[in-house]
Amino acid sequence: MSNDTHFSALKFITCGSVDDGKSTLIGRLLVDTKAVLQDHLAGVQRAGETDLALLTDGLSAEREQGITIDVAYRYFNTKHRKFIIGDAPGHEQYTRNMVTAASSADAAVVLVDATKLDWRNAELELLPQTRRHALLVNLLRVPSVVFAINKLDAVEDATLAYQHIVAALNKFAQAAGITITALVPVSALKGWNVVDAQADWCGYNGPSLLSILEGLPVTPAETEVAFSFPVQWVEKFHDSNVTTQGRRVFWGRVATGGVAPGDTVQVFPSGQTAVVSQVLSAAREPQNKAAGHSAGIVLDREVDVSRGDWLLSAEHAPEAQRQLNTTIAWMDDEPLVAGRVYWALHGHRWVKAKVQRVVHRLNVNTLAEEEATELAPNSIGHVTLALQEPLVTRPFAQSRILGALILVDTASHKTSGAVLVS
Repeated sequence: MSNDTHFSALKFITCGSVDDGKSTLIGRLLVDTKAVLQDHLAGVQRAGETDLALLTDGLSAEREQGITIDVAYRYFNTKHRKFIIGDAPGHEQYTRNMVTAASSADAAVVLVDATKLDWRNAELELLPQTRRHALLVNLLRVPSVVFAINKLDAVEDATLAYQHIVAALNKFAQAAGITITALVPVSALKGWNVVDAQADWCGYNGPSLLSILEGLPVTPAETEVAFSFPVQWVEKFHDSNVTTQGRRVFWGRVATGGVAPGDTVQVFPSGQTAVVSQVLSAAREPQNKAAGHSAGIVLDREVDVSRGDWLLSAEHAPEAQRQLNTTIAWMDDEPLVAGRVYWALHGHRWVKAKVQRVVHRLNVNTLAEEEATELAPNSIGHVTLALQEPLVTRPFAQSRILGALILVDTASHKTSGAVLVS
């Protein structure tokens, strides 16, 4: 395990179908790593038993219905590393919340409930929502995908069930192009193989789920891609300021590459070029910055830059485009149809985007690309977008930041779709 992996916090989500035990699993992790205070534990007792799911299901509607609705973030640490967990909802209607959590995750733990499957059948079918969530985390380039097969304590032949479910998951992953990081049998309710390994259970003698998570890498910063920087805030200093010599400071987070004084940058959309004279840290100290870090950039001359503009490597700036071929995870209650206009957000830049054509819809059961004229709620498909103003993008396969947009309904202002540039 590298020092970087050892000390940096791992942000992971739990996902899968409804009632697969995601909230219970997180509750088990929190309790068995002693991340929960005794008075908190006492508050989640039901009929004398500890209801682990209540440790994450905090909304009153969640407690009333016994389901997870929004993403709940919890924090805990072991002697090896810190963790940030996002408990994503399993219900199909809350897929948008799951996509939001997955977009920034280092890893995904996809739960599979053994009791809901025809586990005696060697050719068993996985649940549609298990497939959908696995496809989405793969689509969103979550670096590590772990399948945790839960509730094996509740089936008659745990070994046979584990073997058949593993075979089904491997078959599905191969067809979908998903690289599985690990497969692990667990009982979230009883704590088997969650924090402490359960020797020779289900014929499995590998590490526990927590041990697997402790060894996973965090998402690497996109330092290999040319410099790009979405401007979030423009700060105007008085002429007396010594550090900036009266020039404006452009604040934001370096999206890709790195920046240092002397670099020539191009402003998008104006196309003007300038040389970086200062790169500042949050403490306003001169410091070169790489992807993933916040920075203040001062240029050698005054150019027109506003919030929403991009600073790009003058030598390697992507070509601006008005038409985008994309993959969209559709999250609105209304279907996506050709002709509709939405707001598109890229970095901090808003532009109008018109749906030019729905090319294909992905069938989550067969993985086939089907002809379609619309995308129904919670479906995934290939869509061509026409932009009112050009954007500088890269394929999502090259950059999770430059290649991602969100679509927002112009009337309701609801987030309608997650857009990945093809």
